[in-house]
Amino acid sequence: MDRVPVLKLGDILIVSIQIDLQDQSVLALQEDLADRVVATGARGVIIDITAVEIVDSFIGRMLATIASISRMLDAETIVVGMRPAVAITLVELGLSLGGVRTALNLEKGVALLDQRDRRGGGTRTTAATR
Repeated sequence: MDRVPVLKLGDILIVSIQIDLQDQSVLALQEDLADRVVATGARGVIIDITAVEIVDSFIGRMLATIASISRMLDAETIVVGMRPAVAITLVELGLSLGGVRTALNLEKGVALLDQRDRRGGGTRTTAATR
């Protein structure tokens, strides 16, 4: 089974989905990500789906579930790199991805997390504010 790597950039975890996700790899990703959020104290999780060409209800539920798990662990989830066809399919499937924010690319995703910290008066610092 292929595992999806979870990379750390400051206090953000980045997940770049480059493989076709199967049930087992999604469960492993959810566990790996939850463990890493707790171990690192990450303030945010960015899931890059640039390589995802086809989406179904399974992928939509997986993204919503990961966002819920991360939120319970005090980390916001942002999905980046969504193709127009993927967005259209998610809407047609009736999947709103509640609790999941989106951004066009990784840079804009990081900026969204920084805005959250500034608005919330958070005590966390980023590389840009050090």
